[in-house]
Amino acid sequence: MPTPPPATTPTLRTERLLLTPYTPEDEEVFLALFQDTRVSRWMGDGPSSEEDDRALFGRIFTKVYARSLFDVWAVRRPDGRLIGHAEIKPTEAVRGHEIIYALAPEAWGSGLGTELAEAIVAYGFGMLGLTEVHATVAEPNRASLAVLERLGFEHVRDIAEDDGSTTCVLTRCSSGATMRAGR
Repeated sequence: MPTPPPATTPTLRTERLLLTPYTPEDEEVFLALFQDTRVSRWMGDGPSSEEDDRALFGRIFTKVYARSLFDVWAVRRPDGRLIGHAEIKPTEAVRGHEIIYALAPEAWGSGLGTELAEAIVAYGFGMLGLTEVHATVAEPNRASLAVLERLGFEHVRDIAEDDGSTTCVLTRCSSGATMRAGR
């Protein structure tokens, strides 16, 4: 069983959400979220096997938390019920820090995606001291693109994927920062 995370990933609060480090007891709900193809179709390379998602959950503890690599949160309602996943991490694809977030379908359409993304962006600018934050979104994922545009992200370039699809790269600068050319 994974060990609890070190104290480096802080708990974040929004009006309707609580972002906490995962606990070992979250594994089954994490698995349900990542196995829901309505959610996983937009994550990484798409749906994964249950075995791969269990291994991913384990790596959150054995690698990410154990080595303090980056911040990963369980997204909860104020009553503690897990309804999503969030992280902010450095990635080569965007040459900087990328936000990643997913919510269970029960939470869609209520503004929670915007609230969650804004909390991660604010953490990146405030606590991590970043001057820009990035996101990658599959071109057909109009809902996520709309959330990011509402938050002031700008579409800066596209990545042509091996399967012929397109991933949009979006960037938001902190106040006072300007976009770098040549993305």
